Parts: sequence; C-alpha cells; structure tokens
Amino acid sequence: MIYVGIDVAKDKHDCCILGPEAEMLFPVFTIQNNRDGFNELFIKMYEVAEDASEIKVGLEATGHYSYNLLGSLIDEGLTTYVINPLHTNLFRKGQSLRKTKTDKVDARTIAMMMFSDRTLKPYSDISYHNEELKSLTRYRFDMVQKRAKLKSSVSRLVNILFPELEKLVPTLHIASVYALLSELPGASYIAECHMTHLKSLLYKASKGRYGDDMAETIRETARTSIGSTMPTKSLELQHTIRQIQAISIDIDEIEYSIDMIMDSMASPITTIPGIANRMGAMIIAEIGDFTRFDNADRVLAYAGISPTTYQSGQLNSSYAHMEKRGSRYLRYALINAAKYVSQWDPRFAAYLAKKRAEGKHYNVAITHVAKKLVRTIYRMELTGDAYRG
Repeated sequence: MIYVGIDVAKDKHDCCILGPEAEMLFPVFTIQNNRDGFNELFIKMYEVAEDASEIKVGLEATGHYSYNLLGSLIDEGLTTYVINPLHTNLFRKGQSLRKTKTDKVDARTIAMMMFSDRTLKPYSDISYHNEELKSLTRYRFDMVQKRAKLKSSVSRLVNILFPELEKLVPTLHIASVYALLSELPGASYIAECHMTHLKSLLYKASKGRYGDDMAETIRETARTSIGSTMPTKSLELQHTIRQIQAISIDIDEIEYSIDMIMDSMASPITTIPGIANRMGAMIIAEIGDFTRFDNADRVLAYAGISPTTYQSGQLNSSYAHMEKRGSRYLRYALINAAKYVSQWDPRFAAYLAKKRAEGKHYNVAITHVAKKLVRTIYRMELTGDAYRG
C-alpha cells in the first residue's frame, strides 16, 4: 500500500507519500489548489502505485477548503480518509516531545496515521453526498439564530417605544403586530393614526382576528403610553422587522430544499415521534454514513455527549462532565430532539421520568435520553426499520 497525507490550506496543499515500510517516496511537496495541482498529485501517486486500490489518502476535516480536493479524490476512486484535526494533533504530539508544527510536518503526520492506525474508517460516497444536506441544515441553523437575535432587538425597541403593547397581544412576533409596527413604529404614531385606517390595518394583517375592539384598545393604550418618541429608534424598529421578514422567507426556501432531500432519502428517523424533517435532517447530515461508526457509543463520542473519564492510581473522578467535543450542531440537534421525543413518546417519557426520580437534574437526565435516542437511531439507520415504540 501507498500512504498519502495531505495538509489542506486555502490556496495550496502540502503532500507526503509514504511507501509500504513508511519510507518517504518523495520529499514533501506542495500543490496548488486547482486542477493542475490535483493532476500533479495523481501523477506522483500513480508513479509508485499501479492502480487506485493500492493507495490510501488522508486529509484533515478543514471545512470548505478540503471539499473540492475531496471530491476529486473520490471521483478518482481513491480510498480516502477524513481525519479529525484533534486526532491528528494528538498523534503528532505523541511522536515527539518537541513543539514542531508546520504544514509539511502535518502532511507527514497524516501519512503516518494512515500507515499505523488501522481503526480509521474510509470516507464514503454517502458522506460526500450528505455534504449538501449538511450545508443546508447548518445554514438554516445560522439563519434561525440570526433571526432570534433580531427578534430580541424588536422586543427591546418596543419596550422603549410602546412597552404596553406586549400585554395586549399573545406575542410581539406575529404578522399582525409586525404589520402594525412597520407602518406605525411607536405609541406616538399609533395615537395619532385615524381609527378607520388602524382598524383596516389590523383586520387585514390578522386575517380578521382583530376587529374594532382591538384597534380601539391599542389606540387608547397608545395615547396613555409611557413610550418614548424617538424617530431613530422607530426607524431601527422598521428596519429590524424588514430583516426578520426577509430572513423568514429565506428560511422557508431552505426548509423546502431540506424537505425535498429528506423525502428522497426516506430515512426512518422521522418515524420517531417528535422528530420531523428539520431535526432529523440535522442529525442525519452531521453523522453522515452510519456504517463508519462501529457502534452507537462512537456516535456519542463524535457528538461530544460522552462523559469525560479521569482515573489515576486510586483516584476516580466522581463528577464526569460532558466532553463537548466534535460537532456542536449534532450535539444541539440530539439534545433538542431528546426533549421533543420525551414529550411525544411514552417510552422515552418514562425513561426521562426514571432518571429524574434518581435525583438527576433535568439537563443531566436529558443527556441520558439523548444517549438512548442515539442508540435507537443508530439501529434504525443500519436496519432501515421504522420506529416501533
């Protein structure tokens, strides 16, 4: 076998090629991140190997910088490994006590890992094509977070301009309230608005839910409001609402694309009560190919949900904390999925109640539910069976 280690960067990649006895077949060389650079790498590899089955290629998981190179390696039919940078860092430190880290050293370290670590699992076509779903779910996550921050800004601004409004409506973040504040951004604007126009505005925006009585209540409250009259804050409120509405449209488009992919995948994960396409897609996307994990505990470790372990001599840690390494997106999805599943499925609800009865804090008990959920999902994805409860 020939072992190739690649240290990925934005504009160039450093490569190291080792032979069957871990001997360097070429000095560590650099290729450009373009088609000519990829071809140069392939030429050198095939100079020392007869076909693709004799080559193992490893590179670190470096986000989008490695995506194009990874695609080319897979299209070439090469057995490719994507390695956690933390794993590479620990391996490099274990090779020497010296603090040595360069791109060329990292390339050789990755090649040596390919040579010595037989537990590594190759990157599959399933994982590669799952990148599209991962990109969408992470993009949606970031957009939802951004919208949540903007909604907090709306609450802050309303508290300055018309604080009494929050007690008159179920929530500030509904279409009728946004329509009202977009046109009349503050108590002073509402107090001066003609009643006929205010009634029409609220009626149309709420689709008939708010009638004359609501319009009169809002205007009378606005006339006695302690809200400040600040044109700059009113302008900020209008702009913030427009941003929320624009982001909401984008999120709808992203969710439609996620639904299309999930429908084509026909994953059994959505048969679990409480897990719909959104949460199920994030879990599936972050885990990728389930066959690359030997068991469910490996998935837990990948998500960073496993407890830390510390033992030395007669000392054993009594308070094991969650590792919180690995994919924060997967950890978020699993913990939140556990909360929903505990509400909708009697078996998981009973398990949560059992852990709570043992004296565990709710957040600790939920992590136990998440572990049970991962084991269930892992078995379902490998067998293709729907959830039976």
